[in-house]
Amino acid sequence: MSTRIDICKSLFTCWHKKVILSWHENIGIGMPKINEANTAQRLETFIKNKLKESGLDGYVIGLSGGIDSSLSATIAVKAVGSKKVLGMILPYLRSSDQSEKDAFKLADFLDIKAEKVDISPMINAYYEDIEKIDNVRAGNKMARERMSILFDRAFAKNLLVLGTSNRTEICLGYGTWHGDMACSVNPIGMLYKIEVRAMAEYYGIPESIRSKKPSADLWPGQTDEGELGLEYEKVDRLLYKLIEEGVADRNELNEAGFDDNFIDKTIMLINRFYFKRHLPEIADLGLKKIPDKIILSGR
Repeated sequence: MSTRIDICKSLFTCWHKKVILSWHENIGIGMPKINEANTAQRLETFIKNKLKESGLDGYVIGLSGGIDSSLSATIAVKAVGSKKVLGMILPYLRSSDQSEKDAFKLADFLDIKAEKVDISPMINAYYEDIEKIDNVRAGNKMARERMSILFDRAFAKNLLVLGTSNRTEICLGYGTWHGDMACSVNPIGMLYKIEVRAMAEYYGIPESIRSKKPSADLWPGQTDEGELGLEYEKVDRLLYKLIEEGVADRNELNEAGFDDNFIDKTIMLINRFYFKRHLPEIADLGLKKIPDKIILSGR
């Protein structure tokens, strides 16, 4: 993670309060501001090294027109160059036209090649009448269809699939297992959503992408915060306390401004979707863990 500024309770003087309030608009009270330049350097080095280790030719990423995929793509371009990053735009017939426009705008901004594949024929071939299908079920199917196309394109062009899930989504399980959460490497998985916004501003990603409401664009009018029932800025602050600071005392969380319903809903999501943060569980029969690599000694 990036170098962080420790904010101690004993240092809450008027001057420090002004500093904290100056962070509130983009970072949120209760979370230290990230060092954008240091974070960018670490993420770009990660992407550059992973490509070198793989021996492959570049990255492919699904461009949704949203801030997360825009940031991941930007980091990759800064790390390995625009010629080694391929953007895929994968709309369904009821996807927002604006999302597609923003995806192409991002591709132009980064000077990367962008290919469009309409997933409507694949989805409609499976569902006889999608209007009768639960929105979440259909959305999961679309997410997995898109990732299937990305991995197929990766195989065809000798590329790695670039991930786009941020730390907030990973914590809350807000994503489709083996869908948008699947990837080869993920540069933004340790950035909370409000940190994604800060990094997107640092990189100069178009304001129209940065300022719009986050949405997976799974159905008309869908927004991330509406579906979650949680505001990103507030839940990020709670997640930071629970995970990074290790606060496990309900009274302390209440004193920090979080009510019991908000705390309970957040923890429920973390606990319910823990499996999305792991590979599928394998029944333990007492055998040794399979090593990542085997290196023989001798000649």
